[in-house]
Amino acid sequence: MHIQTDGHTTFNPAYSHQAVDLQDSQQQERQCSSDRMGLLLLLTSSLLSSYFHPGIVVDAQRSFAIRNIVLSLEPSTNVTRDTNVTVRCKAIVSSSGSEVLSREYTIYKDSQKVYTKNSSTSEDLLYPLPGARVSNTGKYRCKINIEGKERTSEATKLTVTGLSKPVLHLNKYVVNEEEEVTASCTAPGETGSIFFYFYEDSKEILEDRVNSNQLEAKFRFSSIGHHTINCAYAVLIIPDSFKSEQSNMITVSVKELSITPVLEIFSQSRVYEGDQLNISCTIRNSVNSSVHITHNLYLSHGTKLLSSGETKVNHSMVALAKDPVDFECRLEMGHVDKVTTKMVSVTELFSAPTLTMSPAEVFQKEYMTLTCKSENYASERITREELSYTLKPPDIPLTSMKPGVFSGKALQFDFNYTCVAQAKGIMKHSDTLTVYPKVSVSIPKISVVGKAVLGQPFRILCQSDTGSFPINYTLIRDYEQLSTTTVKLPPQEALFTVTISRPDEISKYMCRAKNNHREALLSKRLNATVIVPLTDPTLTVLPHIPEISEGDHLYLICGTKGSPPVTFKWYRDGNKQPLFTTTTDKNNTHYQVSHLSKEHSGTYYCEAVNHANIVVRSEKVTIEVRMALWKKAVIGGVCLVVVSMLVVACVLYFKSKRVRVVRAAVSVWSERPPEAANDEESSVVSSEPDVEYTEVVHPQPVDTVRGDADHHDYGSVEYAELNSDRPEISHHLPEAHDPQDLPVPVD
Repeated sequence: MHIQTDGHTTFNPAYSHQAVDLQDSQQQERQCSSDRMGLLLLLTSSLLSSYFHPGIVVDAQRSFAIRNIVLSLEPSTNVTRDTNVTVRCKAIVSSSGSEVLSREYTIYKDSQKVYTKNSSTSEDLLYPLPGARVSNTGKYRCKINIEGKERTSEATKLTVTGLSKPVLHLNKYVVNEEEEVTASCTAPGETGSIFFYFYEDSKEILEDRVNSNQLEAKFRFSSIGHHTINCAYAVLIIPDSFKSEQSNMITVSVKELSITPVLEIFSQSRVYEGDQLNISCTIRNSVNSSVHITHNLYLSHGTKLLSSGETKVNHSMVALAKDPVDFECRLEMGHVDKVTTKMVSVTELFSAPTLTMSPAEVFQKEYMTLTCKSENYASERITREELSYTLKPPDIPLTSMKPGVFSGKALQFDFNYTCVAQAKGIMKHSDTLTVYPKVSVSIPKISVVGKAVLGQPFRILCQSDTGSFPINYTLIRDYEQLSTTTVKLPPQEALFTVTISRPDEISKYMCRAKNNHREALLSKRLNATVIVPLTDPTLTVLPHIPEISEGDHLYLICGTKGSPPVTFKWYRDGNKQPLFTTTTDKNNTHYQVSHLSKEHSGTYYCEAVNHANIVVRSEKVTIEVRMALWKKAVIGGVCLVVVSMLVVACVLYFKSKRVRVVRAAVSVWSERPPEAANDEESSVVSSEPDVEYTEVVHPQPVDTVRGDADHHDYGSVEYAELNSDRPEISHHLPEAHDPQDLPVPVD
């Protein structure tokens, strides 16, 4: 009994005996010898299974290593066709046991498995390639697998050269038109994927790919005569292919079928337009012809198919003198075509009419004349009076004046006219004439392109809203023609360049437009704004420069002459950016600086520009901000107070000195009368300084009468000598008890 465990088979003796006993009890009729033979086979199978499967007790300790595997090609890697080649795969395996390990070999050609073999020996694997062919060319590798371990050899390329010559066979060498030929091309002994090529007279007619060495093809010949057939093949070895030489050549004769189409046209000797033509297309068959093929006949006139049938075709039609075109009778028999053609010359009954207009150019609602006429006609068949002419469409507002002549007013839009000439049932149309009624030019408009700047060139545009081209525009000044230009296409414009020296000159220009024989139309006078460039820039300062002081409001008034609007800019020396910029419709404006300070002192100027783009600059003005008046008043008041204080101090000082001198003089010389005393007191009380008394004091020698106690010289006055005889003067003055009460001596 075998038990499958993890992919391996083991032997159980107890279970085996029970099975045998059960089998003996159920089948007692069997012989004992048969029972013993079955048990022996079971034991043998169990032992072999244990030997060849890993993991059993017997081989549990065995180990191995695949050291190397090498693939070689014998006798060489480059051989010629029919060489017997052997692919040898040699594996070097190391094992711990003495028994040879079972192994599996696999041979690959260009990644495709080509051979597999199991081996229980250590001998090399040999893969024979008897009689090698080009298809055996490729890269070979060998892989070995031992108990799940794999190893693959390096690739070795085998190159086989030389192809066998192809052989061509045909089932027929002489055929009729429409017959099919079967050709067979064989590549003897070749294998693999093969391309076959068939040639007719050295021109390839068929190509096909098969996985065998033979291809059979069927084809027909396109023309009668002798044709040479051969073939070749190429073996495909990706990514290359190897082509063989050419096969044997076989000549095939193609005979013409004795069946031809016949084309007959029944008419007069000279055919005119309108004559009846009877045409017949039939088959002429050879008496000895034994070929019976389905026929199809086709009768054509140019590219127009007139009729068709199997054996005969008839057709009737009216002859027309168009461009010469052949009548064709075509016979189709399977893949064979036979054709016969004939040309019928048809004389024109009358020529196609031509339609003309006069005058060549016409304006809307002007009279025009259309003339329709056939220049040539067959006088032997018709007269000119038999020709009739009509216009299409028939509802056009034109009146027929005489045959072929139509007159009326031109429409206000483009219109197509066609003339039809007719005689003897033949109708011919002229080419379409498209009438383009021209539009009279409208009153032109005159305008200035861009800006009109006094003294500079500018352009004047003359343009009409409507009018057909070409239009002639003329520029006029005071009714005197200056120049003329012609506008031929819509993108073009009538532009004139002029220069004026006074603004009122611009209204003297007008323009004139004309595109027909009528009188030219005159525009209105040119009305446009003339830009006068700026001149005479001035910068006015308010208040006047000498009166500018701190705290004032300064006004810098910039003015100029020229056309507004004007853009003014004020600058201060040292600053590149303007202090202020404004645009006004006046010729002057101002820039105000409020609450001036010493920092606003500097040099100022202004610039002005208008649409003439000419920048003008004023002269520079230097402004010095003076001290404020109240500051001057404060300083003056302070100075006045200081001076007053100094004066008062001086007065007080000199008065005090004079009083002392007077007191000293009175006490020494005499007693003043009361009037004098009152006068003296009044003089002392007076606020006016009296400095004369100080000048009459003179130095005197020491008076012995005063004694030695006082050694100071107090001086004297001139009038003291006059009062020296008045001894009583001393009692009017207070007595000096202290030397400090005496006047200070004068040095």
